[in-house]
Amino acid sequence: MFDLTGFQRDLVYVIAGFDEPSGQDVKEELETRFDEEINHGRLYPNLDVLVQRGYVEKGTIDRRTNSYSLSEYGREQLEERRKWENQYVSSERFAEA
Repeated sequence: MFDLTGFQRDLVYVIAGFDEPSGQDVKEELETRFDEEINHGRLYPNLDVLVQRGYVEKGTIDRRTNSYSLSEYGREQLEERRKWENQYVSSERFAEA
């Protein structure tokens, strides 16, 4: 996941936390965290990048609505990222402070 922007990583984490969310579901969740509006021109091109790079699979809910889920590759990369992060921010390190 080192080839992704911070926003793209956030998208991966949100998608991982839901069962096949729509783009609108992802948008709403991020807006609650960022406390700002995320426009479609930012959201959907970044979701498309994640699909193109193999992190996310895109499905169909209905004619106008897509769903998103992590691919196996996306899960593996997320796990690798978490291991890397934990080297620096593990709960044991914070307990020592």
